Amino acid sequence: MVFDIVFAVLMPWDIYVVGFGLLTALIMGYLIENPPTRRPSVTSLMSFYRRAWMLTFVDRNPRIFDAQILASLRQSTAFFGSTSLISIGGLLAMMGSPDRLVELTHALTQSQEATSLKLQIKLAFAALFLVYAFLKFVWSSRLFGYCAVLMAAVPNDPNHPQAIPRAIMAGEINIRAALSFNRGLRAMYFALASLAWLAGAPVLLAAFLVTLWMLWSREFSSQASALLKAGVSNDD
Repeated sequence: MVFDIVFAVLMPWDIYVVGFGLLTALIMGYLIENPPTRRPSVTSLMSFYRRAWMLTFVDRNPRIFDAQILASLRQSTAFFGSTSLISIGGLLAMMGSPDRLVELTHALTQSQEATSLKLQIKLAFAALFLVYAFLKFVWSSRLFGYCAVLMAAVPNDPNHPQAIPRAIMAGEINIRAALSFNRGLRAMYFALASLAWLAGAPVLLAAFLVTLWMLWSREFSSQASALLKAGVSNDD
């Protein structure tokens, strides 16, 4: 019944653009996390360095530096988690009183087609991305916590038989936490792009294309990508 109302309110062009945005978001996420061997993404390159970090961590004494890095990573997840939760609350407040937003939309689009229900659907679409982002940030924070426990379980003696295996486990958990964090960030990017829907489907399509270009350039064509790639030798 809910979908019947949505399809009755929205124009076909709106549905096509929303479907395009969801599909390309999934494809982009897959390419970032599973890039071609010849063109690794920043995310995949950082996975290499996270594993190297944990192996280096075994021989480091004291390990205060590693604890500080992990604490900083957890603070980032908490910050973005709080930000996404506040944003969800703001969108819900706007959905509860959309009258002023209807007037603003009429002024932007020079059209009287916008209704309160249609705007609420558009805001709900952005809110769904934010809810997904919030859940990913929360899970990322939990995984970084698990990583901290595993790091604490690594014996101080580098020659201990459990030192390397536990460090490897900590590195894999750290990578999973980072993947969840990056998924949350991408969801926030698409949530911001979704707000362009208030100005119409063509603007939403343009916002999606800009977001996709930004993600692709940062992951595959940025200076950071080139520098990280230069530090990974074929023998590693």
